[in-house]
Amino acid sequence: MAEYNNNKFSYSYTAPTERERQEVESLRKEYLTEKKETDKMTRLRMLDGKVKNPPQIMALTLGIVGTLIFGGGMAMILEAGQLIWGTLVSLIGIVPLAFAYPVYKKILKKQKEKYRAEILQLSEEILNEKKEQT
Repeated sequence: MAEYNNNKFSYSYTAPTERERQEVESLRKEYLTEKKETDKMTRLRMLDGKVKNPPQIMALTLGIVGTLIFGGGMAMILEAGQLIWGTLVSLIGIVPLAFAYPVYKKILKKQKEKYRAEILQLSEEILNEKKEQT
């Protein structure tokens, strides 16, 4: 903290606590432009997540939307006595439910093809390193 009194300059400094220093260092590491490449196992896990997460998200979204629509149709039948409209809404809700798993499989296959070479190369490097260490 800087102060000016009668043409004199004084400055006081307080060092960050150890906890604050660790937090600053961890945040700093995230924003370094010359950030070291993460270790190979972490990279492999990240690639595996890139393969598996998009199809799971899409399948869950379709399943949830389909279930909500189907449930709305059932509620129309049971609570409002709208047999025909409730049946139609429920049938509309079955469509996304029926497509959730095939969409999951298709997106998973596409993601595996996209990342296959990189995952195989990285896993081979990791396995070779393990063999060399033993």
